[in-house]
Amino acid sequence: MEDVVFKRFAACLTLLPVAAIAAPESYTVDSYHSFPNFSIERPVSTMYGRFDKTTGKVTLDRAAKTGSIDLAIEAASISTGDNDKGARARSRDEHLRAADFFNAAEFPRLTYKSTKVVFTGDAPSAVEGNLTLLGVTKPVNLTIEKFKCIPASGNNKERCGGNAVGKFKRSDFGMKFGIPNIGDEIGLMISFEANKD
Repeated sequence: MEDVVFKRFAACLTLLPVAAIAAPESYTVDSYHSFPNFSIERPVSTMYGRFDKTTGKVTLDRAAKTGSIDLAIEAASISTGDNDKGARARSRDEHLRAADFFNAAEFPRLTYKSTKVVFTGDAPSAVEGNLTLLGVTKPVNLTIEKFKCIPASGNNKERCGGNAVGKFKRSDFGMKFGIPNIGDEIGLMISFEANKD
């Protein structure tokens, strides 16, 4: 009887390390160091901007090579460096927050939720997911150009971050103002950092 109990106990012990390694790890996006940047073509130049307020969660399961990303972006936090209207009726950033573009009053948040995280080796290299903008949800994929983690040290938790790029057509989400004089395609350049929970 004791031999049977011992064998069962030993079998349980062999499973514990595997379960620990396979457990997904959760991270909280650092809003002070995470910014979705964008670019759009104007008639003679490229305009750049970003959103200043982003929150979210990331999970990584390095053993299974899977993960998830869930982001919320405040539409009213859009900034292109033009927030002073001067003699104009409104500044460019005010116009971008209005109904012609991001309609922040009616749709205060953009969201991005992954459907698949692709790994190359031990690091995530691409994300398949859905962007919700102006109440419309469409697939938008991202390529992770850089990803790095700093191990926990002292009072600091493990920290991961990097850069991701992608693109989409704003007209797919019903944002058609100014096309074709103002470009349809939006380029995304997302810098992100997240702390392990």
